[in-house]
Amino acid sequence: MLASLAIRDVVLIERLDLAFGPGLTALTGETGAGKSILLDSLGLALGQRAEAGMVRAGQPQASVAAAFAPPSGHPAFDILREQGIEAEDELVLRRVVQSDGRSRAFVNDQPVGVALLRRLGAALVEVQGQHDQVGLADPASHGGLLDAFGALEPRRAAVAEAWSAWRTATKRLVEARDAIAAAQREEEWLRHAVAELKDVNPEEGEEDRLAAERQRLQQGERRAEAIAAAIAELTPRDRRSPTPSRALREAARALERLPPPNEDAQPALAALAAAQDALAEAEAALSRLMSEGGPDPRRLEQVEERLFALRAAARKHSVAVVELPTLLADLRARLEALDAGSGRVAALERDEAAARKAYLAAAAALTEARREAAARLEKAVAKELPPLKLDRARLAIEVAAKEENAWGPDGQDGVTFLVATNPGQAPGQLAKIASGGELSRLMLALKVVLARGSPVPTLVFDEVDSGIGGATAAAVGERLARVAERLQVLVVTHSPQVAARGAAHMRVAKQVKGGRAETRVETLPEAERREELARMLAGERVTDAARAAAESLLADAR
Repeated sequence: MLASLAIRDVVLIERLDLAFGPGLTALTGETGAGKSILLDSLGLALGQRAEAGMVRAGQPQASVAAAFAPPSGHPAFDILREQGIEAEDELVLRRVVQSDGRSRAFVNDQPVGVALLRRLGAALVEVQGQHDQVGLADPASHGGLLDAFGALEPRRAAVAEAWSAWRTATKRLVEARDAIAAAQREEEWLRHAVAELKDVNPEEGEEDRLAAERQRLQQGERRAEAIAAAIAELTPRDRRSPTPSRALREAARALERLPPPNEDAQPALAALAAAQDALAEAEAALSRLMSEGGPDPRRLEQVEERLFALRAAARKHSVAVVELPTLLADLRARLEALDAGSGRVAALERDEAAARKAYLAAAAALTEARREAAARLEKAVAKELPPLKLDRARLAIEVAAKEENAWGPDGQDGVTFLVATNPGQAPGQLAKIASGGELSRLMLALKVVLARGSPVPTLVFDEVDSGIGGATAAAVGERLARVAERLQVLVVTHSPQVAARGAAHMRVAKQVKGGRAETRVETLPEAERREELARMLAGERVTDAARAAAESLLADAR
């Protein structure tokens, strides 16, 4: 509900802070006192159009802040979450209007667009006025209101579920058809690519294994080359050149031919003998290394050919080598889908047809239930109209089939509230057929019947009692009080019969302060409330009889 309204520098209002409670609040005051300014100020906070003329003369800006305390689970909280705004227990809508007409909007002190303010406002407050009706006058709200009246939420949920299942089945069918069409367009390429990749036959992790083996083979090749080079050094290229072992033997023989005494040559002979032994050992070791087998040059060639083939295939298909097995599997799946596509599409067509049939059945049941609920709602509203001086009016609820392209999760029909205000008149749209006063009272009759299912917690009626009095005004007040048992209701009224029904009574007055007119609002205690009702009954001169009549109205309301 609306908890408070803070207004700064709006037309005749300099500073005003109002607190509202549950139930029915009556706002009264003489014509021109500024009641419309209050509603215009509230409208600013709800996202209605801002104009430079709303700023109090001589001030740079005007501002209005409306604080709400919506019930838990209210749609306003869903709207906030959609926008990433933290949902708190209190929701404050604020609007600032500059003297040049530009405006800014805030929700819980976070800057937002006016469109969001308008969405939140529509979810929180419904205004029924002489010239500007929203809510019930909007045909888009009629289906939800009828469903709430008829307690059709379970049927509506079943339709929404069937709609979702049908949409899902349709989407799958369309995707399958599109996939087959795309596959057929590229069938020749697919078959060539699959055959080519099958020839390559890539394996998981193969590139890493081949790269490691290639490195090992290349290292082995370099090792064999080093051993061969060492052996070559011990084997002269020129056959006429002596080998190192022969040179050592010849050197030893030369020393052995020294004439005695040759003891001083013994160390040299010993060294030559040791060198011969070491050389023989080295030649034997090199021979063993060579005989152990070097790398297989053919294997290195095979590994490199395989590695290059894999990388060439990866480049051709613009993927990494590691992705080739997955690519082959995907291409094979697309070919298989093409080959088996007709059967799969046929199955999906059966699924889609079954889902459509289920939706049509659920929607037809909802349509039938809506028509039954519409008949009951028409009768219920008809009972409320005579006391409101609308005995010739008739509410007609149209449940009309939509074109298939307009079907949705809420069914396959549209609901529209129509009204005829005179016998023999064809029913038409609410806002076009009824006059301002008639429309406001008709909206009241609807709200009396629909209050239980209303998603909007606060209703504002602007002069719903225009042009009526006596018993009709009393009937209006009684019905406003009934609606206020479930919803918060604010009513701007000139009727004492209506004002007496309020749980709270606010008086709007205009006074001159410092040479300037200013609108003031005060919540009346019981004694002043009786005096205000007496003024409304008697006019400028309040009599004892008027006070007694006012007391009687209050007693009847209590």
